[in-house]
Amino acid sequence: MPPELRLAERDAARNAEWRNPAEVAAQWAGAGSVDAAALAFEVEGDFWRAVEEARITLLVTREYEHLVLALTVLDGQALISTFSLPHPSGLAWDAARGVVSVACTRNPNQVFDLAPVEDLLPRGDLDLSPARRFLARRPLLPVRARYLPGGFYLHDLALIAGELFANSVGQNMVAQLKACGGYRAAWWPACIERGGQPDFSRNYLQLNSIAAGPSLEESCFSASCAEMGASRPGDADFAVDGRGVIFSGQTRQPVAAGLTRPHSARFWQGRLLVDNSGYGQLCVLNGSQFDVIARLPGWTRGLGLAGSTAFVGTSRVLPRFTQYAPGLDPLEARCGLHAVDLNSGRRLGSLFWPAGNQIFAIEPVPQAWTCGFPFAPGVSNPPDPTALFYSFVPSAPQGE
Repeated sequence: MPPELRLAERDAARNAEWRNPAEVAAQWAGAGSVDAAALAFEVEGDFWRAVEEARITLLVTREYEHLVLALTVLDGQALISTFSLPHPSGLAWDAARGVVSVACTRNPNQVFDLAPVEDLLPRGDLDLSPARRFLARRPLLPVRARYLPGGFYLHDLALIAGELFANSVGQNMVAQLKACGGYRAAWWPACIERGGQPDFSRNYLQLNSIAAGPSLEESCFSASCAEMGASRPGDADFAVDGRGVIFSGQTRQPVAAGLTRPHSARFWQGRLLVDNSGYGQLCVLNGSQFDVIARLPGWTRGLGLAGSTAFVGTSRVLPRFTQYAPGLDPLEARCGLHAVDLNSGRRLGSLFWPAGNQIFAIEPVPQAWTCGFPFAPGVSNPPDPTALFYSFVPSAPQGE
């Protein structure tokens, strides 16, 4: 082949790259394709009624599938929409600033801020009518991304006193994330200190969730163990059964123990709820002990609260992590969401993804704020994502 033809082919190939808005927005070449089988679902009970009555949109991260989902009921019809991000984990909705933050735990770590589209730029070079009809749904699009070292190993996100905090599991500490980029080490348990100095050099505790209170001192944090040891999380011989704890933000000491790989600690009506993942339980702290509210069919992780209803995630148990789930039968664990009445412990309904994998976080937001994402497989008259991304008016975070 003549050199000029080879150059022409290369130029054509390069010109065709990065044309998919989903890939550009996520800064990830795999964001343009979603496995349809991963979105097929089954429903038991009154799951959709629980979502509809709460008037919410459920945002859900499925980390190993690189998916963020939004579930809502619009005009009496269930709607699931998607956005692809690399290994999404924690979620935090900042109502005051009008953004939802998503932690992404690849190397480097990223935190994406997404906000609803409220208007379109006036354009004469493209038909915007399909995108404009979609504006009533206030689709979420990225407005900012922050980058952090891969050694952070980001997990949970939380708003405390109007500031965004994140679990840096790789450093056994909680970091305050600065809006302009960067961070400060804000909190860590006393047990990681050596000679009065914290050891941030590696993951010793699997410090993985934040129960946000009015201040750091009034918050609590879950971890897989209470002290540093020679065997660390990720090691084959790292013992987990009954070693999980809740740390007090004020004392930096454990205030409750006996959990197994706890996740998603949250406050509800002044009481501490937590997913006891290794036994598939949703629990409530009673004194220094935990009472089981509900047992669910899988590795419990992800907890979103809407009134007296808890939306709890369950995941499959991956073969390489079976030692972390001594209270579960891996063959029975299912990927799904469950609406649980916190007053009675009754499961109101469930939604299962038979081909799903791991759920990390669940964040309910008002449906009036957003109905989800611009990509909705199977929805009639979907918006043209090209036109939407070409013309959306960015919604800047408030107060900045």
